[in-house]
Amino acid sequence: MLSHALLFLGIFLILECGSPIDVFTQEATEATDFPGGIVEDTENLTRTNFELLRTLSGRFKYTARSCKEILDNHSEREDGLYYLTTANGMKYQTFCDMNTAGGGWTLVASVHENSIYGRCTVGDRWSSQQGNNPNLPDGDGNWSNRNTFGLVESATSDDYKNPGYYDIAAKDVSVWHVPNNFPMEHWNLAAILRYHTENNFLRLYGGNLFHLFKQFPVRYNIGSCSNRGPAIPIVYDHANRESTRNLYGPKSRNEFDPGFITFRAINNEQAAMAICSGVKPRGCNSEHYCIGGGGYFHPDQCGDFPSFDWDRLGRDQGWSASKEMTESAVLLFYR
Repeated sequence: MLSHALLFLGIFLILECGSPIDVFTQEATEATDFPGGIVEDTENLTRTNFELLRTLSGRFKYTARSCKEILDNHSEREDGLYYLTTANGMKYQTFCDMNTAGGGWTLVASVHENSIYGRCTVGDRWSSQQGNNPNLPDGDGNWSNRNTFGLVESATSDDYKNPGYYDIAAKDVSVWHVPNNFPMEHWNLAAILRYHTENNFLRLYGGNLFHLFKQFPVRYNIGSCSNRGPAIPIVYDHANRESTRNLYGPKSRNEFDPGFITFRAINNEQAAMAICSGVKPRGCNSEHYCIGGGGYFHPDQCGDFPSFDWDRLGRDQGWSASKEMTESAVLLFYR
């Protein structure tokens, strides 16, 4: 009697709800037919990837020393990855900004602080990875040598330097401050600060930063803080003078003028910093608002962002740069 009741109940459920096989088939059909469903999304992703690979493959045939040459000779207007060739025939991949101020900007380097708490430790390629050592006044020396490192797509996650840094003969620079770890396709929109120069100043210094820093070495004990390199006026592409000021600490704001990029600044301790981004120093505490450097600083200042976290150390309050600035990579372009 019980078995008959169970059989009747099972038949009733199947008639009301459909068989388990029918339900599974219906759900699978709905997942497949649903607009933007799994199958369609996968096909779109595959199609997009193939289109991107086809685009990159087409760009490989270009023979150009810079993004400006590609823009001029092939009328490319899309930002993204391109292939360049050095004077010696070396092929390498980098990012081209084909739109800002007429386009043709070549990414040649990025300065990324991997640990604000480190002091010239592993990863501080733009100062010293060999400790804070007065016997190594140049540190790693990467501002004025032909070393290359990093990957272009990781330029906001690690230091980056390609052969274009020393190979390209350029006139101007562009600088982007992009939050750490942002993917390449969003660098432009994510940047907290973007600007460029337009007075062809690099022509006076050999055509690139490699030659500029040969003339203005980034080295400990090279002179007093008045012995700075050139300070070049900038044109803002995103942000302005006031927002630039606010990216740095309140005390720092009292000793620089925004609206410039300055090369080879020296502080009170005779440590040299490579670039003061967006500002021209008037004082001698440039470790709080300038990046990169040689191999020796005050013991609490060494690193790619030498002393952007001064307040954390319990010292004079108000010197630390903003969190936005400290946690952004500095991307360097030529044109």
